[in-house]
Amino acid sequence: MNESIRLSHSVRRRLLHEDVAEHLRTMITEETLPEGSRVDEVELCALLEISRTPLREALKVLQSEGLISIEPHRGARVAAVDEAELQQLFDVLSGLERLAAELAAQRASDAELEAFRLLNLEMEAQYRARDPRTYFALNLQVHQQVIKMSGNRQLQRIHAQLSGRTRRGRYFSTLSDAHWDASVDEHNALVEALLARDAKRAGRILFDHVIKTGDTILNMMQQRQAGQA
Repeated sequence: MNESIRLSHSVRRRLLHEDVAEHLRTMITEETLPEGSRVDEVELCALLEISRTPLREALKVLQSEGLISIEPHRGARVAAVDEAELQQLFDVLSGLERLAAELAAQRASDAELEAFRLLNLEMEAQYRARDPRTYFALNLQVHQQVIKMSGNRQLQRIHAQLSGRTRRGRYFSTLSDAHWDASVDEHNALVEALLARDAKRAGRILFDHVIKTGDTILNMMQQRQAGQA
């Protein structure tokens, strides 16, 4: 009985720090926690009504994803991403997602592809409702589902390690109407290619889509910097 209780507490603690990590990801994505800002542990614990233990466990998770930097005796800060690093990240991610789409077209079950089609429809409905926050959450699921349908665990692992660094930029790219409109069309084309089991076309569509997203983010960064100059 005592062992069962200890296990239950362990599971709850793990779920709690995962929930905290996801909350912090959203705060970083939406710039409630701006890049370069110091993470105030006391303030966050009060805001989230948690102790420091799950917060620090969550910060370690985000550090492994490149979203947080932790320095001894100086605490944690939201990591900044410069243009050169972002360009390199999208160079790699576009290749990974291209491969994932090609593998998904070959390996995914009919049921998985139908679930993917429905998820894309749900995302498109949020686009028509002009709800960028919900759209973005579903957009993340769409991309993650393609990665999952590849059936390649090493690809999944590497993508998870890199994609978090682009999350903030991807969110703000949805605030560009031109990019948002084109993105929906590109996702629909991807669904068609996957359902047709056309691996090369699916890969090319997703590769081009990710590259365009990176270009949009870089342009937005440059415009922001010009406005601050």
